[in-house]
Amino acid sequence: MKRLTTSLVAIFCCLSAICQEYGVVNISVCNMRRTADFDAEMVSQALLGTPVHVLQISDNSNAWPQVQTPDNYTGWVHYAGIKRMSYEEYHAWNVAPKVIVTELTGLVYKDASAKSAVVSDVVAGDRLKFLGRKGSWLKVGFPDGRTGYVSKKIAKTEADWRKTLDQSPEAILKTAQGMLGFPYLWAGMSPKGMDCSGFVRTTLYMHDIITPRDCSQIYLTGERITDRSQLVPGDLVFFGRVREDGTPRPSHVGFYIGNGRFLHSMGLVQIGSFNPEDPLYDAYNTGRYLFGDRILPYINKMEGLNTTLTNPYYAE
Repeated sequence: MKRLTTSLVAIFCCLSAICQEYGVVNISVCNMRRTADFDAEMVSQALLGTPVHVLQISDNSNAWPQVQTPDNYTGWVHYAGIKRMSYEEYHAWNVAPKVIVTELTGLVYKDASAKSAVVSDVVAGDRLKFLGRKGSWLKVGFPDGRTGYVSKKIAKTEADWRKTLDQSPEAILKTAQGMLGFPYLWAGMSPKGMDCSGFVRTTLYMHDIITPRDCSQIYLTGERITDRSQLVPGDLVFFGRVREDGTPRPSHVGFYIGNGRFLHSMGLVQIGSFNPEDPLYDAYNTGRYLFGDRILPYINKMEGLNTTLTNPYYAE
């Protein structure tokens, strides 16, 4: 009887693991690694509240799930980084009213007071469950069931956020310039640190725009602008080299901001210029400039360019 009970428990645990093929990021910024180890190279990041698919679990005591994010990027994350869920739990999270963090950084408190204990930090783009209001505070829930309060100064309900959501080039570039001086971080995807494509992705995500993760993937979307004189503010600019077979190999990306200048993350978020007479002239990147890419008119009209309203991970 004992042996039978043990077998049934083992079967139940296996079935539970199989059913939990979904998850939601549970911390402000979740590091995704190449292999299931803290020492492994970081390949990307995912923000709090992001729905993910769990592809497999490492043999290391279930400590490291391999996940796929809404931009179809994969990586290994420590179990603390996500809350694994059944499909029903995952769907319930997706359809629940949300609070969107709108300021670059902030804190969630245990009570509706900045003098109370801190529950977690948050960054722009983080999404939490909306549980109610209390004066100048919003009560929020985390994927793992924790609750707390976030100031209305740094966050909005998703309903209010969408009323003022602006996806114009002017609004997007204003957000991007608000991160001038922020540090470069390989594979970074948040205001805590960003690589070049992470900077572009972070900026666009704050305006509810989802693109592929890497510049080698982003350049395959949108409309190619081969004549630099035809660039307009908000276009993306790509840098790299041309292979022997004539195909481009972009390795760097930024935003074109007008007047021959571009905004990008290299060492830190900074402005460069194509114009030798400009004090911000960037000879290195001008020398390896490839082309521009216009993506904003193609959001929700081209594969790989969508929003949280249309991306299937958020809709499931």
